[in-house]
This record gives sequence, C-alpha cells and structure tokens, in this order.
Amino acid sequence: MPYTVPTASVATWPSTLPREELQDRLDALARRHRVPGAQLALDTGTEVLALHTGIADAAAGVSLTADTAVPLGSLTKPYTAALVTLLADDGDLDLDEPVAEHLPEMSGMPQVTVRHLLSHTGGLPTGPDSDTASATRGARYLASVCTAHDALFPPGADFSYSNAGYVAAGRLVEAITGMPWHEAVRVLILEPLGTVAAFIGDTTVNRPLASGHAVNTATGQIRTARQNLAPLEAPAGALLAGAADLCAFGNALIGRSSVLPPAVSKEMRRGVSAARPGVLADGWGLGLALYRQDDRLWCGHDGNAQGTSCYLRAEPESGVVVAFTGNASGATALWRDLADELARIADVRAPVGVAPARDRGRPVALPEGLGAYRNGGASYRVEPAADGSSALSIDGDLSLPLVCYADLSFDLVDPATGRREPGGRFHRDPVTGAVDRVQVSGRTARRTDDG
Repeated sequence: MPYTVPTASVATWPSTLPREELQDRLDALARRHRVPGAQLALDTGTEVLALHTGIADAAAGVSLTADTAVPLGSLTKPYTAALVTLLADDGDLDLDEPVAEHLPEMSGMPQVTVRHLLSHTGGLPTGPDSDTASATRGARYLASVCTAHDALFPPGADFSYSNAGYVAAGRLVEAITGMPWHEAVRVLILEPLGTVAAFIGDTTVNRPLASGHAVNTATGQIRTARQNLAPLEAPAGALLAGAADLCAFGNALIGRSSVLPPAVSKEMRRGVSAARPGVLADGWGLGLALYRQDDRLWCGHDGNAQGTSCYLRAEPESGVVVAFTGNASGATALWRDLADELARIADVRAPVGVAPARDRGRPVALPEGLGAYRNGGASYRVEPAADGSSALSIDGDLSLPLVCYADLSFDLVDPATGRREPGGRFHRDPVTGAVDRVQVSGRTARRTDDG
C-alpha cells in the first residue's frame, strides 16, 4: 500500500541508508531465531526504508510481503488512546473527567478518569483471560472487575498495566461516537493514515495476513498459533498491521502527520507523574510507553499476540521512527539483536527497553516482601527459598527465583539458564511504610490477608 513521506522533518541521520546490509542482517537474524517472517520499517525524516523477509504462514507457505498485516497485540492500545485523545481535542469529552459519567458500568470506581484509563494509573486489575471474557458482554465485564474491592491502589497513585482499562476506553469511544470501536478506529485513524484495516476475527479483510507461530524447542518444529482474543477486548489488542503502517502511525505520534493534531500527539507523549511502569518503560503517557536513550525521550509500545512480537519506537527531536513485526515467539530476541544492528550499521539507536539501572549494590534478603498478593483473578506468592533468598509463583505455576536489592527492586532468574532479567519492584505503603504491593512486569498486585 502506498505510504507518502511527510515533507516537514528534521533529520540528523545519514543521508543514505544501507539497505542491502540491513536486509542481509534481517534475513540472517530471522533464520537464527527461527522466525518465519519479519518486517522492518525505518523513517529517518528524509528517507523511508521498508524491508521484509520469510513467510507469513508456515502451514500454507505464503510469502510475507511489505503489505502483510501481522497481529499487533497490545500495540493496538496506542491507536485506541489516539482515538480517545482526538475526541477530547474535539471537545467531546474531558481527559480528567470521571469515566463513570459516560459509562454507568464504571460506577464502582467513580474517581477513575479518562486519563487514568489511558495511562494505566486507575488502579484497575488486569482483567480476566480471553476465554472467560468471551462469555460476557462489555458492560457486565467492566462492572464485575472495576470495583472498589478489586482496586489495586487509589486512582492516580501508581501504575498497573490493565487490559480492562482499554476495554473501558473502547466502550467510551462507542458511547461518544455512536460507532463500534472497529468502525471508529478505521474511519478516524487507520484510513487517514493510509492503513487498510484488519482486525482479529474479521473474515472480510482486503489485504494479506500473517499467522503467529510457536516453535517446539525440543524438535525445532514450527506450528501456527491461533489468535485467542475475546471480541470485547478488541480495543486492547485486535489490530493487524505491517511495519510500514506502524511507521506511518509513529510519524503521527511525533507530530509529522496531519492525522493527529500537534496538541493530540504532544498530550499523548506527555509523561504522567504517577506512571512508574518499572521494567516496561522509563515512563508512560497516554497509550504510549516512554524510553530514555542518549539523552532523548522516545515514545512507542510493544505488542505480543499469540506467536507474534511487534515494536514501535519514535523520537520527536530527530524525527526518527522504527517499526518491527515478527510472526513467532522468537521475534522478541530478533528485535533486540536487530536494534543492535541498526545502531552499528545505520547509527540509529532505538531503545529496546528501559534505561540500564544504576548500580543497585549487592543482593539482599527481603523477608518483608514474603506473602500473598492479588491482581483481580491473578494470585502471586513470594515465598522463602532453601538458600535464604525468595521465589515468586503466579497462579501456583512455576516458581521463579528472585534476586532482591535494597531499593526493593528484583530480578527474575530463569531456572534453566540462570540468566537474570529485570522483574519488578516491591512498594511500600506511604503511611505505614510496610510493603503492601508488588509490581511484576508492569502489573501491580495488592497484598492480601491469605499469605
């Protein structure tokens, strides 16, 4: 599909992009990480580079092209946030008014505002899994999970990534526009961007689609993965798009497209003070993760559907936008390696995740973090390990060793490899000083009495 490069831009990157070398690296990295197909789009402000490799569907053997749409997972959320912020810019709603003024089903959390929804600072739980959500309607879903009993913290006090918040944001769009969310995002965002709309579950899509894939690590066999998303969760994760589409959206987010007025893109990129997303990002705006890299603030989001991993990064000062899609679980590692190659080959240093943590000192025992925690229907338990350290289990599954530090942060340890990954942080009650919450991979759980 055609994509017109905006003429108004400021570029500080090389004038000629190394297309062939980047294509070679994309091909090689896809093979190394056993990713059937991948796309890369890079806009420097003066040039656009769009590359692709491999196949869209391993079972069908269909090639992946520049036009192929990949399930974006949570990268749908910035589109929904842009839609809501557009409505606020038009005067149809106020970002700081209670959501319950438009959605009666949110009356159980009357202080949650529209801004809280979009920035994950409303204290809403994650929400039930897609199988459970598919058996209910949107209003009943929200009324059942958005209650004072299930609130993780007072609205505006902290951060907890929540699909339920974006179910509410989608219903808010429908209440204001009178259109289904799919129609509103197509008419107001996708078509103006030149993106051919594609959604999970839509059988009338007029463009090629990619499947997600899972890899059996023992046999190396690749199989297609079925997308499992309840219809009511569409505003949180139903979009499919290609890297070039994401690149066009990234341009809108940094003010280089008329699709989003400057006031809208600037508002979305403005960090929310209460949003402390931990290992997910360095900060959070309205639907956008914020990353610090080389003294510049990038915006974007990650998205993982069943067997896909997709990424968007955009930097307003330089005008650089980077977008990546991959249709297998190994695409996360591919993206990390590809980001290194972009820095080496093209001098484009897009942030992969949060800025490296400063020296946290030696690991410490943290007995005050032991106990049981809950986020909606998800249960977390931190228990003592035999060596005097701690271990974390979620819903009673695999227990992961923790390496804790004096600043209350912790790493999770892969039992198979021993590799440490930033895992999250414990939080203290500001009044009592006792540990009352734990944030794991951006989701906060509240201490319960059953520990």
